Amino acid sequence: MSIVLLMFGLATLLLGADVLVRSASGLAHRLGVSTTAIGLTVVAFGTSAPELAVSLTSVRAGNPEVAVGNVVGSNIFNVLFVLGASALLRQLAVDARVMRVDVPIMIGASCAAWAFARDGHIGKFEGALLMLAITGYTALTIRGAREGARDLERRHSRGRPPLLLAGIAIGLALTLIGSRWFVRGAVDAAQSIGVDALTIGLTIVATGTSLPEAATSIVAAVRRERDLAVANVVGSNIFNLLAILGATALASPTPLGAPAPTLARDFPVMTGVAIVCLPVVLTGRRIARSEGLAFLLLYAGYVAWTLQ
Repeated sequence: MSIVLLMFGLATLLLGADVLVRSASGLAHRLGVSTTAIGLTVVAFGTSAPELAVSLTSVRAGNPEVAVGNVVGSNIFNVLFVLGASALLRQLAVDARVMRVDVPIMIGASCAAWAFARDGHIGKFEGALLMLAITGYTALTIRGAREGARDLERRHSRGRPPLLLAGIAIGLALTLIGSRWFVRGAVDAAQSIGVDALTIGLTIVATGTSLPEAATSIVAAVRRERDLAVANVVGSNIFNLLAILGATALASPTPLGAPAPTLARDFPVMTGVAIVCLPVVLTGRRIARSEGLAFLLLYAGYVAWTLQ
């Protein structure tokens, strides 16, 4: 049964990602905005829904420290695995706006989150600052999309904007449902062969919340929507750090805990891989296959280090 659930979950996940990418690209063409703008907002925020759900659930369950680990782990996975796998399949182009604005914002948000957590917790005041930052970032992105629309020709695309928005919603729903089925099937399969709960939590469950980003970016790369593949990862990481950490810090009755191992290992890795993105995308405004392979090898090393 677990294998059937695993296969159905994967199929649903990929179908949802394909519908999402097609609809997002079509909407961008119809509105005369770049796919990057759609990827940084609608797609990125939507694919981060599992991280938000897990973080808020952990706060309600009295485990606020899980929220911090979930965000940090997801951001590392997004950059090293998702971008790495996408680039390995097809060399990724990087939009000029992402290179000049969004990657530096991702680096700044990573540094800010690490600085806020240095005393071992993230409180409500820091949460409010993060929420103000995501509000400003969203406004900046929308403004940039409107200004960019003046220079872009509205291209023909099948479907009207309301139908394309419905397609995005359906695609997001399918990716979220598919990722949940996939994780449940994987956990059941792992338990059936005797894998312990800690290993399952550090690998399958932690990775599961980032499956929508992974599927969307990989499908976007395959469909040659390379700007969308990169924008989805960068936008998701910014949303994770600013919106999810901010919202959970405000919702939690106690400060979000940042355990010593997370501060000593995971925050530096998350910030480091964000910084590495900048010189990578500056070299010809692209992420080459060789760089994608390097990202995947780095992620394998990080996982091995985590499981020691």
